[in-house]
Amino acid sequence: MKQTDLSRLAKEDIISIIGKEWMLITAGDIQHFNTMTASWGGVGFLWGKPVAFVFIRPERYTHDFVEQNDRLTLTFFDEADKDILNFCGTKSGRDYDKVKETGLRPVATPGGNVSFEQARLTIEGRKLYKTRLTADGFIDKAALERWYHDKPGGGLHDVYVVEIENVFEQ
Repeated sequence: MKQTDLSRLAKEDIISIIGKEWMLITAGDIQHFNTMTASWGGVGFLWGKPVAFVFIRPERYTHDFVEQNDRLTLTFFDEADKDILNFCGTKSGRDYDKVKETGLRPVATPGGNVSFEQARLTIEGRKLYKTRLTADGFIDKAALERWYHDKPGGGLHDVYVVEIENVFEQ
């Protein structure tokens, strides 16, 4: 894993890689962390800083780790690793050792956060802001109905805005 310039993100179709290829959100340190698959989020510029924003349901085990840590990573993989992301998105770290089950090889970033040897791209960031989505906040009520009404798996997501501090590539 080598550090690269933020401009590396400009070479990516970030909408496609998050929405179609997915990412792992990971928080904790190399001795104690959890990771989950996400397909909602993005990157941009806010408050004079490059940022990423991610959505995590409070019921998810990874949510606990994100809450307990100031920083997190977003990792992106090649298509050949889609089975890893599928497993990490459908199984809870409360019940499974995701590293053992998937063959993920965790590595510590220079800042002590967790990435994976298999990741082709890692964004490391510091939490700046958190809010919870509310039903009243939905202007498009069809989105609320489609994504939350009678859906198993929990309530409305927490949204985290994360300052992008480092970008690494393999």
